[in-house]
Amino acid sequence: MGKVEKGVACSVTGCKNPSERSVGRDQLAGSGLAAGGDGRRVYLCHDHYKAWKKATKKDRDMQRARWG
Repeated sequence: MGKVEKGVACSVTGCKNPSERSVGRDQLAGSGLAAGGDGRRVYLCHDHYKAWKKATKKDRDMQRARWG
């Protein structure tokens, strides 16, 4: 059972919503979201996860193309 299933809150500064997904802290760097706390993982609520996906779409597509 992971931390998301246990009900950890969103890691973005000022957000208290329950998290839906987790991403690596290094993946969050290019999205413009400010996450507080320490650790390797950042926990995102539904709204912030959607914003992260939209902000990093080109980068993720380029990484997938390299593997193809």
